[in-house]
Amino acid sequence: MANVDEISAPRAGEPGSLGKGGSLRRDVGLIGLMWASVGSIIGSGWLYGAQKAVVVAGPAAVISWGIGAVAIILLALVHAELGGLFPVAGGTARYPHYAFGGLAGMSFGWFSWLQAATVAPIEVEAMIGYAGHWKWAQGFLNANGTLTTSGMIVAVFLMAVFVAVNFLGVKVLAHTNSAATWWKIAVPLGAIFIIAATNFHPHNFTSHGFAPFGAKGVLSAISTSGIIFALLGFEQAIQLAGESRNPKRDLPRATIGSVAIGAVIYIALQVVYIGALPLASFAHGWAKLHYVGIEGPWAGLATLVGLGWLGWVLYADAIISPGGTGLIYTTSTSRISYGLSKNGYAPRLFEKTDRRGVPWFGLIMSFVTGVICFLPFPSWQQLVSFITSASVLMYAGAPLAFGVFRDRLPNHERPYRLPGGKVISPISFVVATLIIYWAGWETLQRLGWAIIIGYVLLGSYAFYATKKSLPNAPRLDWKAAQWLPVYLIGIGLISWQGGFGGQNHIPLWWDMVIVTAFALVIYYWARSTAVSREAIEQNIEEVAVVDEGGH
Repeated sequence: MANVDEISAPRAGEPGSLGKGGSLRRDVGLIGLMWASVGSIIGSGWLYGAQKAVVVAGPAAVISWGIGAVAIILLALVHAELGGLFPVAGGTARYPHYAFGGLAGMSFGWFSWLQAATVAPIEVEAMIGYAGHWKWAQGFLNANGTLTTSGMIVAVFLMAVFVAVNFLGVKVLAHTNSAATWWKIAVPLGAIFIIAATNFHPHNFTSHGFAPFGAKGVLSAISTSGIIFALLGFEQAIQLAGESRNPKRDLPRATIGSVAIGAVIYIALQVVYIGALPLASFAHGWAKLHYVGIEGPWAGLATLVGLGWLGWVLYADAIISPGGTGLIYTTSTSRISYGLSKNGYAPRLFEKTDRRGVPWFGLIMSFVTGVICFLPFPSWQQLVSFITSASVLMYAGAPLAFGVFRDRLPNHERPYRLPGGKVISPISFVVATLIIYWAGWETLQRLGWAIIIGYVLLGSYAFYATKKSLPNAPRLDWKAAQWLPVYLIGIGLISWQGGFGGQNHIPLWWDMVIVTAFALVIYYWARSTAVSREAIEQNIEEVAVVDEGGH
């Protein structure tokens, strides 16, 4: 747990102290930042990810986790340099704004907000799903996984708890999340060692073939079974950059460290889960994996192999782990909307903070959005692919901005400079695009509608602010973002014609060659059309001015 020195409040007159402009308080140290990211990475993904992945990919799901971990590490490395370069609140929503101006900034800001706002409802549904083990909670879900009336009431209550804790201020949040994170790391590690020591069967990896669903199963599992969703969360430290005591030093450490911790835990979980399963549970093949208690995969498995006491611990963890993740993503949602408002894409009301430095209106809207999400997405898995695509689409803006900053700002101070960044940057953009493609056409259709809704909402406000000459009216910079509609429409068309839920007109492997080539064209096109060095510096200065409370 972070101690008082790590998250102590700033003295009067320091950058984090509250002024008349309602600025955020710089209360969070390295441990608070890292635990914000680790607490987001170790959420409901560990409770479901191993079981969902092995059903899609068989034992080769281990490879899926490895590919997913490499992909997220590449993106995290890019973010680590950017986080030190520009330690601002809601960073993932702001980097594209600096590099490509208003239209790109508005777009990636919406992608960022969309994924953050929908994670807390996912974690609430995971909590309610595991709680079905107890008789008193069995009436919360219908047979098809949708929430009953009583389940909806509980879900709304849990969302309200997330918001209430956030209203207590970032210092209380850091203490609360740090305590939950120690538990969230200890429990899966304990499950790994205890189950592996007592029930591990190496022949499980080959009894039905190591990769029964081939390469397509391995790749599909990355996006659709919760692997990328489970590994996401490293950006939480970056979203809290505006509240970090020493962001230039701490952000790179927190970002890279959190991914390393999460990747090791998740790969170990997958290996142990496969090795511990009784043969009877997958006698009819991995696609038909079943055993008593599979609705709560790890708790049910522990009970099945004679570790009933561990099963009870895991059922308890199914409340704490998702709860901690939902808590920190509620924080993130309000900070992203704060950043969107600072950049002029949302009303200034989102910038209002209370006496504890909490963006209160953003918190209220995160609660409202979470409640709405319970209606169209009735279960944990139905929302995972959507969140994965929205998240990776958000992350894709960072490699693009990274390349621009290396070109336009080569001498800008970088507390962490990524070795080989000019090579890693385009590779990470290609990987992000592939993950979006692997999510499948059905998911990308829904994501497309959500993007359109965002353009209508944010675009309408930007037009209104410009027409009324409001102080925070954004410059949209259409020319610098000319590649963006081509990218969004292009990846949708390839998905529609491809073999991951599409028309299957493009054979496997050829589709990935096309996606790779398409992503590289977009990457270098975006770099060539980015705003000038002077415009980047102006964008940075404008954000710095409004962050200090000016106009």
